[in-house]
Amino acid sequence: DQRLAQGERIRLAYLNAHGSNLAAAHSTFRAALSKFTILNDGVGLDIAARVLNGERFPENLNGTDFTLRYLRQTRLKFRVFLLGARPGVAEEAATALHAMQPRHTIAGVHHGYFSEGDALRIAAEIRASNADLVLVALGNPAQELWIERHFDDMGCRLAIGVGALLDFAAGRVSRAPSWLRRLRLEWAFRLALEPRRLWRRYLFGNPVFLARVAIARLALRASP
Repeated sequence: DQRLAQGERIRLAYLNAHGSNLAAAHSTFRAALSKFTILNDGVGLDIAARVLNGERFPENLNGTDFTLRYLRQTRLKFRVFLLGARPGVAEEAATALHAMQPRHTIAGVHHGYFSEGDALRIAAEIRASNADLVLVALGNPAQELWIERHFDDMGCRLAIGVGALLDFAAGRVSRAPSWLRRLRLEWAFRLALEPRRLWRRYLFGNPVFLARVAIARLALRASP
């Protein structure tokens, strides 16, 4: 709120182990993230923080919970544009979000199934809606790359890559029970729901992330 009140325009991303692996492998994504404010998402980032810095993050700031928390607690009133998910989902999410946080205005919605040739048209639609907050739900790294490429075109003050938030808000995808979330095992719940889509991310990607953390730790020990 303070940064926005001072006239700053903010790109916000949530980084989890999967996103970190993608950034390590793709220089374009890594360069884009350098222009974002990045919040920690997931137990993998906590492990990395403990190993590399000696202490964990004070709180887990995942894209679904923290975005809704910010909309609830901010002193500002936003005109919100929702971009992403399958056709019809953004409209359902807009209805649910407005019911949860009625002081914010839904400025517009657009599904996430469009070609790159439509990108400038959609960015112009967002600008015309006078949205000052854009929630982009295109998945990693597409959502962050979209924000980076079209931030100025959209004209918003704050753009956030929110992953599956619209699907959750619309009730299309179930959240893990609260007790599983407290145990930091929501990833296991999502894997059980969508094994064919997520098995590589979690069963292969998580060990890769931990190996990268171990290598970074060895590099720290070897440095003066």
